[in-house]
Amino acid sequence: MKKVKTLILRTAGTNCDYETQSAFELCGAVADRVHINTLIEKKNKIFEYDILVFPGGFSYGDDIASGKILSNEIKNKLGDEIKKYALSGRPIVGICNGFQVLVKIGLLPDPKFFKQIFTLSCNDSDKFECRWVYLKVEKKVRRESNCIWTKNLPDVISLPVAHGEGKFVSGNEKFLDNLNKNSQIVFRYSLKDGSEPEYPLVPNGSIGHVAGICNKKGNIFGLMPHPERYVFTLQHPAREGFNDRYGWGKVIFQNAVDFVI
Repeated sequence: MKKVKTLILRTAGTNCDYETQSAFELCGAVADRVHINTLIEKKNKIFEYDILVFPGGFSYGDDIASGKILSNEIKNKLGDEIKKYALSGRPIVGICNGFQVLVKIGLLPDPKFFKQIFTLSCNDSDKFECRWVYLKVEKKVRRESNCIWTKNLPDVISLPVAHGEGKFVSGNEKFLDNLNKNSQIVFRYSLKDGSEPEYPLVPNGSIGHVAGICNKKGNIFGLMPHPERYVFTLQHPAREGFNDRYGWGKVIFQNAVDFVI
């Protein structure tokens, strides 16, 4: 059986790379933490890997805005390689700060355009929000979405969030309609029964309660919650999970590994 190789991109301020590495290794993949400078020096190294991950943390201290410096560095120094990698159909995920990076690079909502058309801004509370939340996977998305990362998930799951800039916003009125039409909205914040929540279970004020989206092809996935922090059932305060041993984060990462195999 093929050994799936995962590249977890890190830089100054990245702090969720070890957890993400452990999650992919648990799913049977080989996972390497690779510094951005290594990738810049050997640009084609990225194509040695089957999966690309932009993990959470506070890249470059989130100076200017979350993920802004890293996204500019990637686009200016690795832009051609990143776009080619994305268009090849290989799985890519951006978690929290990594989601912010994907957005500002322009890999979401469509790597063909490769430009930023929406953002993740400061939470409505104007403070860092850290808690467990419920996420709804709408029936339309479960039925029609191409997202490879969310197969075998139920209507509602639970994951933890930890961010200060997670509010999904866009100045384009038709943007959200197009995401809905194309089944690209993967996760929305919800109550446990799937109904609409209020703060604090919508921790940031995102329009449409959006917590995660994918591209049309379904290989690129960005989300604010942290699946790498919930791969074992025991990590959940109420011991909820996929089964007695694993949490929903394990399912998400396993989906990508199985897709490559």
